[in-house]
Amino acid sequence: MLITNAEFIQGFIRLTNDAFKKGWHERNGGNLSYRIKPEEIEEIKSELKAPTNWIPIGVSVPNLANEYFLVSGTGRYMRNVILKPEDNICIAKIDDKGENYTIVWGLEKGGRPTSEFPTHLMNHSIKKDLTNGQNHVIYHAHPTNIIALTFVLPLNDKEFTRELWEMATEDPVIFPEGIGVVPWMVPGGSEIAKATSELMKKYNIVVWAHHGMFCSGKDFDEAFGLMDTAEKAAEICVKVRSMGGKKQTITTQNFLDLARDFKIDLNKTFLK
Repeated sequence: MLITNAEFIQGFIRLTNDAFKKGWHERNGGNLSYRIKPEEIEEIKSELKAPTNWIPIGVSVPNLANEYFLVSGTGRYMRNVILKPEDNICIAKIDDKGENYTIVWGLEKGGRPTSEFPTHLMNHSIKKDLTNGQNHVIYHAHPTNIIALTFVLPLNDKEFTRELWEMATEDPVIFPEGIGVVPWMVPGGSEIAKATSELMKKYNIVVWAHHGMFCSGKDFDEAFGLMDTAEKAAEICVKVRSMGGKKQTITTQNFLDLARDFKIDLNKTFLK
């Protein structure tokens, strides 16, 4: 079969296109990776290149050994993925130690996976263990209102989460564990990868101050939905603040009632 017709690649393409239309991916901003399921690899394996030219990841992820990832390319524009996926995304295989990768499909005009690949893989490693292998997507974007709020809200998990929870009744239902916040760090290296993966042990959404946001999910819909929901909450927050601030809000008791009726495990440490 034509690799780009595979359902998981079509899902990847749809997310990149929808997200570009949202305005989250200026120029070559943002990146996306998908841990491919074994049965999906079997469908296209005959079309993949033999592994050669192993490249150090920069971090060690032994629980991802021999896994395959569909990932956006460094310097590539999300708006171009739908036009020529074979030039803008790739499939990378991890070696049997979880320390190196090689490209087995895609980026036909040259290049490498996103510079954030180490961060993606560390997050995949954490989420694979925490979800018993159910999590498959790590997604990074530059949503405007979330970034704007990192200039005015305290850069800590509790206050950032509480502010966004209060913006819409469904928000705490969708991300009941809360949101993690990484203070400004240089992107693309092992240090920010480690900081993000530590927060991913507790959350499915992590904000990078003055930069963007990471989301994880079992599939493309879940990861995109988290990004979309958090960004809409941020948009409401920006508008509320521009109108002079809150005059009334969702109370702590309201949150407790919501958790009871919706049977959600709301992070109560953020309600104190």
